[in-house]
Amino acid sequence: MMSRNLMAAARERGVDELTAMHGWILGYLCRNEHKDIFQKDIEAEFKICRSTVTNILKLMEKKGYIKRESVPYDARLKKLVLTDTGRELHEKTKDMIDMLEEQTVAGISKEDLDTFYRVIDQVKNNVKNMLGETSC
Repeated sequence: MMSRNLMAAARERGVDELTAMHGWILGYLCRNEHKDIFQKDIEAEFKICRSTVTNILKLMEKKGYIKRESVPYDARLKKLVLTDTGRELHEKTKDMIDMLEEQTVAGISKEDLDTFYRVIDQVKNNVKNMLGETSC
C-alpha cells in the first residue's frame, strides 16, 4: 500500500524515473553545494565501490541531473555539479517525501515518534554491529 502511494505521488510529480540512489546523491549534492564534491566523496558517503559510482554518475550525467566540471587546482579532478534539472528533481522529491511523511505520522504523538526513532536507531546499530563495516 505504501509503495503504491509512493509510486503514485512520484508519477504525479514527474519523478517516477528517478532511482533511490540518484535521489540520495542529488540530496547529498544539494546539501553540500557550498563545497566541491568529487566521485570519491560519493563513494565514501554511500559506502559503494568506485566502479558502481562511476556507472551511477555516468547515467546521472546522461540524464542531465549532474555535470562534471574541472577544478583549477588539479586537472585530474572533476567536481560534481547539480544541473537545474537535478536541483528541480531534488526539490520535487523532497516535497513528495515531506508530504508522505506528514501523512504517515498523522495522529502519532511526538513522544511516541521519539520512542519509535530511538528504537529504530538501536536496531540499526545492532545490525551494523552484527554485519560489521563492508568495503569494496
